[in-house]
Amino acid sequence: MIRKWTAKSLDPVLTLWLESTTFAHPFIDEQYWHDSLALVRDVYLPAAQTWVWEENDTLLGFVSVMDNQFVGALFVAPQALHRGIGSALLNEVKQRYPMLSLEVYQKNGRAVSFYHALGFRIEDGAWQEETKHPTWIMRWQADQTPLA
Repeated sequence: MIRKWTAKSLDPVLTLWLESTTFAHPFIDEQYWHDSLALVRDVYLPAAQTWVWEENDTLLGFVSVMDNQFVGALFVAPQALHRGIGSALLNEVKQRYPMLSLEVYQKNGRAVSFYHALGFRIEDGAWQEETKHPTWIMRWQADQTPLA
């Protein structure tokens, strides 16, 4: 079930973020994600609107949107992948915002394909100095014509 997240406790979201991001980015040193935990906890999550997917009081996924357009995080627990949770969470925010953008590592082909299938298009590329890996900047607009 999807619901708006209230920051009563950051621990479940941070635990899921760390588990999911290390799983999704095996090409990046795991220590980078551990070092980024405080930034996610103290800056990104407080600045974002977040929706969560829970089953039986267990957090299985979340999506966070910053500045009314930037998908700063979309993560699903590794054991819950391929169940439609990511699509459902992204569709939830697509109903709330007319335009969304995100940044995804080019080496994360599964994620690039996932976002493309949900209507996001590559608009630009960027270099992440901290990780030494290139990313794609992708965008979705509510009024865009879907490609066949």
